[in-house]
Amino acid sequence: MKYLVIVEETGTGFSAFSPDLPGCIATGFTRADVETEIASAIAFHIEGLRAEGLDVPPPRASATYVSAPA
Repeated sequence: MKYLVIVEETGTGFSAFSPDLPGCIATGFTRADVETEIASAIAFHIEGLRAEGLDVPPPRASATYVSAPA
């Protein structure tokens, strides 16, 4: 499954989360680091949901850019 991941630059690196998986977050010093970490975090999160007998939410979130006056 492919989940939307939001990556944000922070004062010390990058953070990432998936809107479809509340509580699933990751951080890293570089964008590449955080992308690797969030992929691992998503896999771990899904594994935990399954181990608890909970439903794994399907990917639903999407993203787009819109123009706004400056």
